Parts: sequence; structure tokens; C-alpha cells
Amino acid sequence: MQDGPQRVTTNGDSERPNVARLFDYYLGGAHNFAVDRAMAEESIRRFPVAEMARTIRSFSRRVVRLCVEEMGIRQFLDLGSGIPTAGNVHEVAQSLDPSCNVVYVDHDPVAVAHSRTMLRDNLSAAIVQADMCDVGAVLRHPETRRLIDFTKPTAVLMVGILPYVRSEPAGVVARYRAALCPGSVLALTHLTRDVEPGLVDQLVDMVDGMESELVPRSKQDVEEFLCGLQLLEPGLVLAAHWRADGELPGTSAAADASTYGAVGVVSG
Repeated sequence: MQDGPQRVTTNGDSERPNVARLFDYYLGGAHNFAVDRAMAEESIRRFPVAEMARTIRSFSRRVVRLCVEEMGIRQFLDLGSGIPTAGNVHEVAQSLDPSCNVVYVDHDPVAVAHSRTMLRDNLSAAIVQADMCDVGAVLRHPETRRLIDFTKPTAVLMVGILPYVRSEPAGVVARYRAALCPGSVLALTHLTRDVEPGLVDQLVDMVDGMESELVPRSKQDVEEFLCGLQLLEPGLVLAAHWRADGELPGTSAAADASTYGAVGVVSG
């Protein structure tokens, strides 16, 4: 019997916790096991990670609604999607217009396996197993080509994933931006130490050893990722505050202050 926290893995072993299933639990999903729930509760005691997950999920929902209702976008590419649990992109988009197409991308075989099961009856949504940093592989994948026509406006979502990109994240964002036609949208969130450095450092320490590393970045760093895009109001702000009128505030001010969010439009 192992003492202390168990190592989080990306394999399908139900005896060990998995990152994708942890976030499924944080978001109120049902695709997790007892071992995931135990570690999730331990992490919640140390850091408001569940509130942070819900903050960025709320941001994602607002972006999807904006794209469908106000911008006429019907194609979505969700990078680093994890398990498409409650309130994910295809549920929100297709509830507004069933013709919306959604491609999820994740490299974790557990997230991919759960996603394929969940999406097997949805011909307008699919999961691609790939590293989002391999932009060519993502864009050329048969499922991507089946569901997304990049000559038409498309929304690329990078919600919660860029802190896991250690090498040249601005270049990764730029390569996706280059594939988009005018009128397309690129939305992102990013972990930051700018407001709550002590708390975010605790989160980084907690994630250390989980087969992943988190890299918080400053507002100036994130602004570089958005070069060449026309930012929608209110620009690059804390994700909890991005067009959040009418939504209940987060239960944790610290969690709300740990993530930036922005939405940019590709101009002609």
C-alpha cells in the first residue's frame, strides 16, 4: 500500500488516478473512479482547483455561445480538450444549432477512450488523438478534415492547455492562427502568477510529479500569443471577468484571479 499521494498517470489503470478523470470530477462529470475522486478531494483541500476548472469551463461556454449566436460560427476545434464532460463544447454549440461540428484534440489515451465512447452516436463531433503542438498532424487528421472546412470561419479553443506547452507556445498559437480564414476566432486562457503568486506556486508544486508541468505566464507573455488578432472587448483580462455579466461570481476569488482569458478574431 502506497503512503501519501499517488502518482497521476495517463494510462487506463483504474487503480491509479488520471489527470483527465480528475478534471472530469472537478467539473461534476461521471467519468471517474474512486481513486480519482480520493485524489481530487485531497487536491481540493490544498488548492481551489475545482473552482479554477469551473471558471475556465464557464469562460469556454461563454465563448461558444458568442461564436454561435453572434458570429455565425459553426465549426469548433477544441485543443487539449480532456474528457468532454458536462457543459463541453459540443453540448453548448449543438444545443444552439445542431449543425455545429466539433473536433476535440487530446494526446491522453484515457481522455480519448472516454471521448470516443461518449461521442460514438454523434456524427458531428469527434476526438483526435494527437499532440496539439503537432499542428500539421491535427489539421491533416481525417476527422478534422471531415468536420472542419478551414475556408469557413472556425473557432479554435485553447482553454486551459497552454500552461502545459513549455516550448515556444507563441509559435504554436501562430501556426493555428495561420490556418484560419478571416472571421475565425481563437480563444485562450492561461494560468498566471501575476495576482496570486503564492497560491499558484502551490498548484505548480502539486502538479509536479504528475507526468506534467505547469508553466504560469505573465500578462505580457500572453499578450505575445495574441499578436495579429483583433481582440474582442474587454481584451485580455481575468477569464472570470470576460463578458461575465449576469453570471454568479466564483466561489473563490483566488481561483478567479489565477487565469487570464481572451478572444481574438482573425481579420482579412
